[in-house]
Amino acid sequence: MSGAMIAVHRRAFVGSLAGVALTGPAVAEDASFTVRRVATPRHTTAYLDTGPADGPPMIFVHGWPELSLVWRAQMEHFAVAGWRCIAPDMRGYGGSSTPKATSAYAIRELVADIIELHDALGGAPAVWVGHDWGSPVVSALAARHPERCRGAVLISLPYFPRGFALANLTPLVDRSLYPVDQYPDGQWDYFRFYQTHFDQAARDYEADIPATLASILKPGSPADVGKPSPTARVTANGGRYGAAHRAPPTLPGASMIPQADFDTWTAAFRKTGFGPADAWYLNDAANIAYAEGAPDRGRLHQPILFLNGAWDGICDITRSRLGEPMHQACADLTVVDLPGGHWLPLERQAEVNAAIDRWRSAKLGM
Repeated sequence: MSGAMIAVHRRAFVGSLAGVALTGPAVAEDASFTVRRVATPRHTTAYLDTGPADGPPMIFVHGWPELSLVWRAQMEHFAVAGWRCIAPDMRGYGGSSTPKATSAYAIRELVADIIELHDALGGAPAVWVGHDWGSPVVSALAARHPERCRGAVLISLPYFPRGFALANLTPLVDRSLYPVDQYPDGQWDYFRFYQTHFDQAARDYEADIPATLASILKPGSPADVGKPSPTARVTANGGRYGAAHRAPPTLPGASMIPQADFDTWTAAFRKTGFGPADAWYLNDAANIAYAEGAPDRGRLHQPILFLNGAWDGICDITRSRLGEPMHQACADLTVVDLPGGHWLPLERQAEVNAAIDRWRSAKLGM
């Protein structure tokens, strides 16, 4: 698809899906969390807050297609241990504002959002935890604002010091599994599809939002190891769900997501649609330029923990070169493999908490 056609898709998004800024948080207050908001002239962030107000801050940054609620098990665990746990609905999600322009979803803007949140919390150095797209946001903050970051936990998606962008991902694809003539973008073909078929991707997801979320947020399986990921054939299939253009009927995994949280998740996406979340994938050039401006070529000097899903068909670092840039760019890196797929904060709640506990005790003395 030509650049002109992509521009048309983006203008359609600007004029339709993203014209809403939610007036309330995505989560009803319950015994576990307090819902708060930070509003500045440029952005409004809704966030969950739990744990002692004077505890050291631990800030959780979600990815696609998640909400602050993805961190429920981690926040409840670390709040009991004395941490003040904060989890925002990121830009374009839930109770936070949804800017109209797709360029508003570049990493530069996402980092600015969490800096505003951090300032509102007092600005004390925090432990930052990111999953999926939250990982590039957290690592960019750690690289550019090290004084704000005591240490960082990156889950599922490793650190790319030159920017999380297709140009930096495809050279690392395992070509024994993804021959270039069949899979030019390897497992990242879905990333390309957002850039070439933006409107369709959002429409297909929105055709049945509960089924979409349930079909995406599924545990991994060891049976998937060594096989091409379905994400490598999105373009060839005409979309994630092929000719049906909608997710098949799928029930949410009760072991991963409490039904009340799943219902809140569904309601949030019914309000925002998927366009704002998908727009995070449309800013490769800006994200590369932003990464190139980081001091010391983006090298991270803080303690970094990476939690790898051993059955993650897209992001596993043990059977490809995907982890090489992170290993080269981190002065103090700990890697822990967990028996799960991509959604580790949901799939392996106890193991994620235990791994962070061991790391913080050993590396941070906390």
